[in-house]
Formats: sequence, C-alpha cells, structure tokens
Amino acid sequence: MDDLDRRLLALFAADPRIGVLQASRELGVARGTVQARLDKLADSGVVTGWGPDLSPEALGFPVTAFLSLEIRQDRVELGGHDAVAGHLATIPEVLEAHTITGAGDLWARVVARSNADLQRVIDLVLQDPAIVRSSTVIALATQIPYRVLPLAHSG
Repeated sequence: MDDLDRRLLALFAADPRIGVLQASRELGVARGTVQARLDKLADSGVVTGWGPDLSPEALGFPVTAFLSLEIRQDRVELGGHDAVAGHLATIPEVLEAHTITGAGDLWARVVARSNADLQRVIDLVLQDPAIVRSSTVIALATQIPYRVLPLAHSG
C-alpha cells in the first residue's frame, strides 16, 4: 500500500457514501485511478466489505459481554471447536467467536437487550453439550471501538 491507498481508505472510512467521482476530485487523481485502487484493495482482501456498520445499541442490544468457553476435549463425537462455532453461529446475539489460548478454548463477543436478557443468551450458548464451562465479563463502556484503519497508516 502506498500513500494514495492510505488516503483513499481514510476518505472512504470517513465517508463511505462519497462515491468514486467525488473521491477522485478530493484526492486529485483520475476517476479510473480511484476505481482501480478500490478494486485492487478489495481483490487483495484489504477491503472486506462496503456495507453499513451497524450499531448493536441502536438495534436494541446495549449490553456487550465477553464469554470465555471451555470445550470438552474427551469426546470426539461432540465435534470440538468447529461444531461449537457452528452452534454459536446460529445465535444472532453472538457477534464473533475466536479460538484462543489460555484458560478458555473459545472467546465470544455477545450482545443482549439487558443484563437479564444476557442470561438468556448465555443459556442459548450453553445448550451445546461440548461446552463444559463458561466465564462471562460484561463490558461497562467502549473505550476504543473496533478499528483497523490505524494499521493501514502505521506501515
């Protein structure tokens, strides 16, 4: 990535609806250059989507929690990480899940309508028989939201 790519990414991150023509004007380059750069960034996997970023809070899910899940290791027929991930993917309130090192096996970020509703979400997660234990931490405030753009500017 060069400086033009970084400026292009910053421009579209700040105003995703800007359009290729307006971006070319603001960057002082040809429209075709902007389109080619966007295509290259998408084809290489740097840009992973153009959809709107959604706010769980605005959708009615103001509670965020992190679940550390321990998976039963002694019963192969239960399927392990992939099977548990498949189960988690069926729960809309599970925003992401990662295999981790440390005390747990899987980490999941979940949202809920309230603290009481969080119990319902946890109960749904624990319906998978391969999960033997969970630990939950509730987020009180977001200090730094999920971000990637600073990485593009660091290199």
